[in-house]
Amino acid sequence: MQRQFEEELARLKGCVLAMAGLVERSLADATRALVERDVELARRVIELDDEIDRQEMEIDRLATEFIVRHQPVASDLRFVVVAIKLGPELERIADNAVNIAERAMGLAGKPLVKPLVDLPRMLHLARAMVSDAIGAYVARDAAAAREVIDRDDEVDDLYMQIFRELLTYMIEEPRKIGPGIDLILVARFAERIADQATNISEEVVYLVEGTPIRHRYLTRDGE
Repeated sequence: MQRQFEEELARLKGCVLAMAGLVERSLADATRALVERDVELARRVIELDDEIDRQEMEIDRLATEFIVRHQPVASDLRFVVVAIKLGPELERIADNAVNIAERAMGLAGKPLVKPLVDLPRMLHLARAMVSDAIGAYVARDAAAAREVIDRDDEVDDLYMQIFRELLTYMIEEPRKIGPGIDLILVARFAERIADQATNISEEVVYLVEGTPIRHRYLTRDGE
């Protein structure tokens, strides 16, 4: 029975890793599609979303069956519960990759508002946060998860910088308003991805330490 327990836990972990790998691939390809103005690559990002959705359903199935079959307790139970929560977070990240790919397709035939420097960097930072958050989950490493959480501020600062710069371009040249808005939306999607990586990291801290930190502003007294 213990062997079956460990094998099924490993299968669940493997499914989370497989989904995370597809999500990271989507983010990388969406970024490339944007920078290289590659419409075909953007389409492949959109097509991959169905497989990612199936992976989310598989994680939910494996986790639910594991709980029913083994009735885990303590850290093993938290590991499975967090896996269930990670599925939707990863699926939302993939949806944002699709959003970026769709904007990349729309921008491919238009002149650039400005050279794409900070935006690809922001996307890279967000993707690295996702990768490191998943690594922290697999390793059950709360310190690594907290380090990912701390990096969210850098992405937020970059978002505001990009927003202000694009707004200035659009004010100075109204013909750039359309593509400028598309680029602002891409930056917003990247900021959301970083937030979702932060959510995953907060779940990892809960997994390891047993204390929820997602709503730190709340106290037991409701103050």
